[in-house]
Amino acid sequence: MSKGAPQLPALTGLRGLAAWWVVFYHARLSLTQWMPGAAEAVASKGYLAVDLFFMLSGFVMWLNYGPRLREQGLAGAPGFWWRRFARIWPLHAAVLAGMVMFALLLLATGRDMANYPLAELPLHVLLVQNWGFTPDLSWNHPAWSISTEVGAYLLFPTMVVALRWERLRPATLVAMGIALVLCLHGVFALARADSLGDQITRLGLFRCVLQFTVGMVLANLWLAWQGKRAVLPCYALALALFGALLATPAPETLLVPLLFAALLLALALDRGPLARLLASRPLVWLGDASYATYLIHFPLLIVVKLLAVGDDLQLSPVVFALYLLALLALSGALYRWLEKPAQTWLNRRQPRRRDPAAA
Repeated sequence: MSKGAPQLPALTGLRGLAAWWVVFYHARLSLTQWMPGAAEAVASKGYLAVDLFFMLSGFVMWLNYGPRLREQGLAGAPGFWWRRFARIWPLHAAVLAGMVMFALLLLATGRDMANYPLAELPLHVLLVQNWGFTPDLSWNHPAWSISTEVGAYLLFPTMVVALRWERLRPATLVAMGIALVLCLHGVFALARADSLGDQITRLGLFRCVLQFTVGMVLANLWLAWQGKRAVLPCYALALALFGALLATPAPETLLVPLLFAALLLALALDRGPLARLLASRPLVWLGDASYATYLIHFPLLIVVKLLAVGDDLQLSPVVFALYLLALLALSGALYRWLEKPAQTWLNRRQPRRRDPAAA
């Protein structure tokens, strides 16, 4: 990370809440007997949290690595890629290894393992499974978005050096952000996809890269608008977009990215009660452990369903509460004892670029 990189704990808390929104999204169909209708409606939109992740990722990548890559140019790309590999791959590999053992157990007991095709396993190991190589999600389904993030990471250094971002005026940045969202909407419209969650294996990579770039734009707007009283206009725009989403038939593929962009920028600029709530210690802890939560909640849910779901395919409130507690504990344990130590170990062994003059 760049020295002196801004600390925005409210965004960390937001990431934690978004990860748990995805948890409820994947569990919702097993909770219909007792979950209130309003809660079920909110949970059914949990797939949109991934779009928020993509923008957050672009925002954070720019603030933490943009300045260094601006100085180093593409020569700094290998170092950036190594640090991202150290951040995302060890935990992904550990969870995938656990799922391989689970699939082999299914095979040994004569159960269906259609969701765990061994032929596609190398794609998952390399985190390229959602680059158009397969027609369906398999293995750890939520990891599709990590696969597309890898694509965005590969492009990020080139995007940083391709423009003189620091010379762009706020009006130009706003126009760029709107153009990117319109491009995203156009891609989905051409594919006849009405929802951002449609055709994941076909459109997921476009969905990620375009919104990741929107996040980069937002980071530069944040740098330009600090202290400029832009918080209330951003909140007002987010509220207006949310109202339009509820009250009009306007497409989700257009309004939701605009809504998330306005909300993300508002929270980054804000120092008020909402930002302080998101920056509270419990929510920041949820954000710190959110990657572990995101990767393990789906396989853990599968195991719980095998053990505790009857013919009605429903989880009781008690069983679901135990699942949430187990997920919370596992997330914290994996974050502390696997994710962070592995990241530190790999970063200390980052290959060093030889100085041409010294050579």
